[in-house]
Amino acid sequence: MIDLSRTANQIHYVTNFQELVSTPFHKEINAICWTRKLIGDFSEIANKIELNRNIVSLDEHELFELQLSEQGRLAREFLLNDMMLLEAHGASPILNLIKCYDRDDACPFFPTDVYSFHVDRSPIPIDTFLCTYYGESSEILPNSQAEQKVLVPEIRDELKKIYRGADEGFESFLSGNFFDLHYLPKPEAHPISLGLGNLWRLAVDHPESTVPPCLHRAPKEKNGQSRLLMIC
Repeated sequence: MIDLSRTANQIHYVTNFQELVSTPFHKEINAICWTRKLIGDFSEIANKIELNRNIVSLDEHELFELQLSEQGRLAREFLLNDMMLLEAHGASPILNLIKCYDRDDACPFFPTDVYSFHVDRSPIPIDTFLCTYYGESSEILPNSQAEQKVLVPEIRDELKKIYRGADEGFESFLSGNFFDLHYLPKPEAHPISLGLGNLWRLAVDHPESTVPPCLHRAPKEKNGQSRLLMIC
């Protein structure tokens, strides 16, 4: 369930897929949510897959091969329907079973992995779609509740120590290493859980965007529990 006490003006709620893909982002709205109740046992699917790597991607063929109970089959049908809707829209959905994401330890004071609040960037107009079916769900953050990390004086000074180049190349260094995509929550920040089963469309930083990109991050997984996530 979404914590309604922490929702923000940035979110617009819809009741079907067509509204999800056709409702325009505008003003503060940079996240659109199709609220849904999951049907079936998604834990059965997650537990049937051998997770021998940190992330395993599942295709339709692999889903069809699973021997499932009635509730498991309902969950599979739900997943396949989401894939079909997104593919018909022109997206390329990827269904991942996740133990954990790789951590970025190249710059200890500034990790650029997906556990940090960040925005997606694209050279062409595109949106990010995602849905968590099992496990911990992703989070978003109102843009007003965060500051771009590269603008924080203390962090910027530390990055300049690493850079050690000409001043005119510093901004290219920040973007080339994806530092400029990451944000620091303010002390009063309240992240919003995206919940289970809800299909989200998030604004991306691209040249034609008229709204700020949506800040989001992956959750820290519970010990021993995987996540089943569709994203594109």
